[in-house]
Amino acid sequence: MSLIAPFRAIVPTPAHARAVAAPPYDVLSSAEARVRAAGNPLSFLHVSKPEIDLPEDVAADDPAVYAKAAENMAGLKAAGAIGLTDRAHLYVYRAEADGRRQTGIAGAAPVEAYRDGRIRRHELTRPAKVVDRARQIEAVGAHTGPVMLSYRDDRVVAEAVAAVAAGPRTLEAEVDGVRHSVWIADGDAGAALVDAVRGLDTLYVADGHHRSEAATRVAGTSFLVIGFPESEMRILDYNRVVRDLGGRSADEFLTALDACFSVAPSDRPVRPGRPGRFGLYLSGRWYEIALRAAPAAGEDPAAALDAEILSRTVLAPLLAIEDVRNDPRIDFVGGSRGLEGLAARVDSGEMAAAFALYPVSLHQLFAVADAGGIMPPKSTWFEPKLADGLLSLPLDG
Repeated sequence: MSLIAPFRAIVPTPAHARAVAAPPYDVLSSAEARVRAAGNPLSFLHVSKPEIDLPEDVAADDPAVYAKAAENMAGLKAAGAIGLTDRAHLYVYRAEADGRRQTGIAGAAPVEAYRDGRIRRHELTRPAKVVDRARQIEAVGAHTGPVMLSYRDDRVVAEAVAAVAAGPRTLEAEVDGVRHSVWIADGDAGAALVDAVRGLDTLYVADGHHRSEAATRVAGTSFLVIGFPESEMRILDYNRVVRDLGGRSADEFLTALDACFSVAPSDRPVRPGRPGRFGLYLSGRWYEIALRAAPAAGEDPAAALDAEILSRTVLAPLLAIEDVRNDPRIDFVGGSRGLEGLAARVDSGEMAAAFALYPVSLHQLFAVADAGGIMPPKSTWFEPKLADGLLSLPLDG
């Protein structure tokens, strides 16, 4: 069975694609989504974040929220803004921003392949978020948020994707400065892509673990995925900020760091240039801190990740932050906000210190997933994000 199969997609009409396309449901707060969707009744945010059409005091998990999602999905169909493709296809999906582009394959992935490890995960999920997505999928009768996957570079697949993308785009929209394009893989080029994709025997969840897990909780045998070759994917740093220094002054904290790190002040913001080095922003000044000794090689590839090293050497022993996933004293800042975003959290007085990390590589992610391991929370920030609303997979499709 192919890990990415053709399906009849729910898509916007070309004329409505720009109005329908929206950011992923989990990158905007409800308040931000209300502002973004204001004046645009076709925005897919009305489906993915339907609470924006209800009073603000309605709880996010109230049954009325999911009922509103179903109502809004039906409304888009009734307005002729979205509808089903003529038959089952694979689709080529491209995201372009900042002079970069990544082009991959959209299709239906078997839930069974996720369960048996042919589609491999590397993160734990939060039950409440999984239940929320499962209820939303069931309410609208479709998987509306694509799961971003990655696969090892494959020449045959790359040539088949390029052949489809050489034709005219079917859909095009811009969301937050990212140009999203969709091609329907049809004719001889489509058949060649279907054949090529059969050669992919392992896929990796990059972004969308909760949506993947939710697919195991609903009726239907497939979920919506878009897979990209590893060489085209971009992982940004995912950084940490902490609210206090565990009772130490700034000078005492720097002295404590000296046990495991060399510490050097810097006149400019510090973006680590390689693994094992960190930027530290503390009391209005940047420092570069570097491990004095490389971590011992072990069987667990997750233990060698900088996020895990920071937890073992700094967060747990010096700041008593043992549970990074749930401790309110720590927060996470995606690399898209830049080093300025880190410094701003500290300068505002909200946080006491910030740590800039070197980005995880796809090779490291694959190694952790292949070993059946789990990466530290908030280890990867993929850019660009995929758009919601351009492709949806019906539950009965």
